[in-house]
Amino acid sequence: MSPRPRLLVLRALGLGDLLTGVPALRALRRAFPGHELVLAAPAELAPAARAIGAVDRLLPASAPHRAVPRTLDWTGPPPDIAVDLHGNGPPSHRLLQSLHPLRLLAFAHPETPEIEGPPWHAEEHERNRWCRLLRSYGIDADPTDLLLPRPTAPSPAPGAVVLHPGAGAPARCWPVERYAAVATALRAQGRRVVVTGGADEGDLVAHLADRAGLPGTDVFAGGLPFDRLAALVADAGAVVSGDTGIAHLAVAHATPTVTLYGPVPPAHWGPPPHPRHIPLWHGPPGNPHGPHPDPALLRITPPEVLEALTRLPTGPRPASGVSTR
Repeated sequence: MSPRPRLLVLRALGLGDLLTGVPALRALRRAFPGHELVLAAPAELAPAARAIGAVDRLLPASAPHRAVPRTLDWTGPPPDIAVDLHGNGPPSHRLLQSLHPLRLLAFAHPETPEIEGPPWHAEEHERNRWCRLLRSYGIDADPTDLLLPRPTAPSPAPGAVVLHPGAGAPARCWPVERYAAVATALRAQGRRVVVTGGADEGDLVAHLADRAGLPGTDVFAGGLPFDRLAALVADAGAVVSGDTGIAHLAVAHATPTVTLYGPVPPAHWGPPPHPRHIPLWHGPPGNPHGPHPDPALLRITPPEVLEALTRLPTGPRPASGVSTR
């Protein structure tokens, strides 16, 4: 019996990156239903990858500062197909080329002229970019196919407004004092407010909780397991955060969002146009890796966030995404 052909996808980035890649991953699943789809991504994203309904196996792969991994722990014959959803090369191109795939799908780059892919457009939205890559190879891809199934776990705080003050870089972190002002105002209106943070954001979460007077039951520090975080977000009244993974998770569960953008405009990484998603941005673009909150981010005020929350719809949400496997 012939072994099942294998399709390797490189996207060794964070949770938000994975979720913006959902439409492309599902398109590949539909186009190659008989292949084992292997996703090269950080090991901690395995639960999120399973939720997408398109990935058969996660191959652990990561590098500091969003760089391209030096190697992939690939075993057995070369991939039948390799797809570069990580970048526009040449490091990611050459990493995949080192595995000698029978076919490589990637954007064109002058330093890897042997790859005859489409051109890279720097100002393109991330979801659209990877769908365009696949369409250039004859693979139908829908950038709106991004909803996840509703988690089976119960929410620890159904209906609460979730505040997430952290982000991958200080440039994208709105000041914690402003989050506290939003939390205080919402609680005065009778709304439950909870705060979340990643594994290394305990001090940030504690600072916000202390300034807002939140009880311990409404503080979720230390990085919730993905299934529990997904349940919290899916049943939240709204999610308020910077441009980071939890904002994309809320979009994937059709949860209303107010997302605060600074160095990177929502035209590049923002939610799809819909009344339930309100991106706040005053520009101009800046350095997303800067050591301090971006000036554009600091132009957003707590009253502006509170006003945006009043405009979010409260009606029924669309059905969750379904598996395409």
